[in-house]
Amino acid sequence: MGNLPKERVTVSYPFNYCGVDFCGPFMVKFKNQRKGVLNKVYVLIFVCLSTKAIHLDFVSDLTSKAFIACLKRFFGRRSKSSNMFSDNGKTFVGANIELKKLHDLVKAPDETIVSYFNDKHIDWNFIPPRSPNCGGLGEAGVKSFKTQLKRVAENSNLLLKSLLLYLLRLKLL
Repeated sequence: MGNLPKERVTVSYPFNYCGVDFCGPFMVKFKNQRKGVLNKVYVLIFVCLSTKAIHLDFVSDLTSKAFIACLKRFFGRRSKSSNMFSDNGKTFVGANIELKKLHDLVKAPDETIVSYFNDKHIDWNFIPPRSPNCGGLGEAGVKSFKTQLKRVAENSNLLLKSLLLYLLRLKLL
């Protein structure tokens, strides 16, 4: 068995080294109606590589824009991550490109703006294509979340409020 990556053994604050993965889709109703339309929603799982702590967040679709909004919520609740690890999903690759464009856009003569965005710089690392075993902690977080959700939800069609309540409950476990 090989050695663990340095991100897993170095002492750092929580979520400094973070794995990200999507989970879903889950079919939910936005309104409590008998004939309510079922909509697809996704759960974004952030896993701290140092402490194995899990942060769950709700995403309405798989666009880069929705992912960046969720990433901003995550940074607001937790702290900024310096290294992110994810698979090669279109959403993650697109978000990485958008963040790099934003970083390059603000390289202006004003030093305060440049220093602010240099502090927020995130190194994004992608695992090799078609090898989910390399993203072990992220995939384990997905498996753990799905197992716990099946126990709580019992395969019923959920309301959005119920799914958000389950996310809050599962964060406490």
